[in-house]
Amino acid sequence: MTGRRIFIKTLVALSLTELTMKLNALNKMTEHFVNTEMMPVVFFGHGNPMNALEENEFTKGWSDAGKSITKPNAILCISAHWETPGTYVTAMDKPPTIHDFGGFPQQLFDVQYPAPGDIELANETKAGISKTPVSLNYDWGLDHGCWVVVSHMYPKADVPVIQLSLDYNKPAQWHFELAKELAFLRKKGVLIIGSGNIVHNLGMINWKDNTPFDWAIEANDTVKKLIDRNDYASLVKYESLGKAMQLAVPTPEHYLPLLYTLGLKNDNEKISFFNDKNVMGSISMTSLKID
Repeated sequence: MTGRRIFIKTLVALSLTELTMKLNALNKMTEHFVNTEMMPVVFFGHGNPMNALEENEFTKGWSDAGKSITKPNAILCISAHWETPGTYVTAMDKPPTIHDFGGFPQQLFDVQYPAPGDIELANETKAGISKTPVSLNYDWGLDHGCWVVVSHMYPKADVPVIQLSLDYNKPAQWHFELAKELAFLRKKGVLIIGSGNIVHNLGMINWKDNTPFDWAIEANDTVKKLIDRNDYASLVKYESLGKAMQLAVPTPEHYLPLLYTLGLKNDNEKISFFNDKNVMGSISMTSLKID
C-alpha cells in the first residue's frame, strides 16, 4: 500500500473514531435517565419561609403531594426567587441551601437541605432548550422558594435538585413558550416544579389578620376559572384581567412559575387544586398538580 493510501486510511479511521466518541458522549447524556412514565408537573404556592419549620395545612399538602407522586429521578425547580439577566441552570454536585430572606429567627437560617445536584441533568436541560442560550451556573444553589417546599416533599434530601432561573428581561408569553421545551424531561422521570404564588403583594400584607382582601379572593378565583377553561392566553396577559389581578401581581416573578407549569400541560391531562387558601390578606397559597 502506498504512503498516500495509508495516510488517507488513517484519516478516515481517525474521523470515524472521533465520530464514535461524540456519539457515545451524546448517548451517555441522553441515557442519563431512561424513559419512564410521564411525570406530573406541580405548582406550589410557597408563602412564608417559616413554613420550612412548621407543620400546618400547607406543609401537609406539600408532603401529601410528594407521597402521591412516583419518586422522581430528579427535580427541576423554577422558583420566583432566582431572577437573572438571561437563563441559567444550576450545575453543581452539592448545591448550597440559600437563605435569601431577612428578619426571621436564627432557627430558620440554621436549616440546611443537603439534596445533591445533577450536573448531567443540567447539561441535558441546557442542550434541550433552543429558544434561548442557557448558561451553567456554579454558585446559586437552592433558594427558599425551592427548599422550603421540597424539604417537606422529600425530607431525606435524597432526590437530586436543579434550578432554572427566570430571565427578568423577558415577557410572560416568552416564559410560557420556553416551558414547552422542558417537556422532554417529564419522560425521563424528572419532576418539574414551579414555586411562587398566584396572589403575592408583600406591600399589602396584613401581619395581624389572615382574612384575605376581597381583591385577593377575586384574583385567585379568576385564575382558577381561567385554568379550568384552559384559557392560558388570558392568563399570559394577566395585566389586562382587571384591577384585582394588577394588585395580585404587582411584579411578575411569583406568577411566572405558574405559567411554566401550565405551559407543560398536555391536552389529555387534568389539573387538581390543593392548599387552596388565601392568607395574610394578600397571599394565595393555592397550588396545583397536572397529571
